[in-house]
Amino acid sequence: MLKMSRFRQVFFFGLVAAFGTGVGHAGGDGSGRLVSPELLEHAWLKAPWENELPFRRGEKLKELFLVGDRIYAISDRNFMACLDRENGKMVFGRSVAAPGIPVDSPKLFGDKLMSIEGKKLIELDPGTGQKRKATDVGFSIVCPPARNSSFFYLAGPENRLHALRIEDKVEVFQVAAENESMITSIVAEEDYVVFATDAGNVISVAADAPRRLWQFDASKGIVGALIQDGGSLFFASRDTYVYKLEIVDLPIVNMAWKYQVDGMPEFEPRVTRDVVYQRIREKGVTAIDRQSGQLMWTVQGGAELLAEVTGRAYVFTDARTLVVMDNAAAKRLYTVNLARVSRYVANTKDSRMYIGDDAGRIVCLEPVQ
Repeated sequence: MLKMSRFRQVFFFGLVAAFGTGVGHAGGDGSGRLVSPELLEHAWLKAPWENELPFRRGEKLKELFLVGDRIYAISDRNFMACLDRENGKMVFGRSVAAPGIPVDSPKLFGDKLMSIEGKKLIELDPGTGQKRKATDVGFSIVCPPARNSSFFYLAGPENRLHALRIEDKVEVFQVAAENESMITSIVAEEDYVVFATDAGNVISVAADAPRRLWQFDASKGIVGALIQDGGSLFFASRDTYVYKLEIVDLPIVNMAWKYQVDGMPEFEPRVTRDVVYQRIREKGVTAIDRQSGQLMWTVQGGAELLAEVTGRAYVFTDARTLVVMDNAAAKRLYTVNLARVSRYVANTKDSRMYIGDDAGRIVCLEPVQ
């Protein structure tokens, strides 16, 4: 076990020299860059672009979101910047709410950008971020909405799912779980809707009527979002399991597998073509084989999957390192020190990784192929 090939020795010492052991070595070149070119070279990464947001003095980056082909960055003063994620150029930047008011990521429905403000369903101009239309639905919206070509589906504080016609926002029907539990997540297709509750129910109803199609019950509440990919539905429960359901042929649904993780999930899983990644706070990120439901590996202290590229998973950790895992071999390839990075977002669609810091610097990283 103590043997190391000549190549691995050279690479190991190269990483130590490039990365150092502390914050002072993480950026490295004195240019103010979030990640130094030397570090990127040794880690087989490149930075297609880097941008610094026009924050005021003392303003800090709070969250990053990926929505379609855009990145949305929200500051602690509710300044929202929208960047083209291909080239990093700012599409718009504007204040979207008074400081202290919770602001969620906007949702893209076709060519419409939608947001929620309390009781209002807001349509935004995707080019400027300006409000085009605001509809007061008469109740506080408690989780992200969903829609198909005919209806918006909104969850209210009275624990009901409301279906509103797209064209005029008139409510057509509403439905609730039999136990009247709070709705935590919604996904919508053209012929059915699925919603989850904090009591552990996952319920499907017809898209155009309060007609139940099927119900699956976990023993405790569903956390985070339901993730639908094709005919598969993935979610995490406070019963410590990650679930995969297969929607075979409505109203038939089967549980394909469930995997018990090492702790109580607080976040939805990240799902790629072959792997389901689940984060457990203060434990790490666990990779589960999407087909079999079997354990592949766990990165202790893992905080988020940044991207998956040609069978390699790039996991950011609580220690502000980037761990690169070989999924097929279930082994760690190397670790990169990213000590200046404090903000990041998961990307399950392609090879790009998006990281940032409190000051509002955002960098796109990509593996060198």
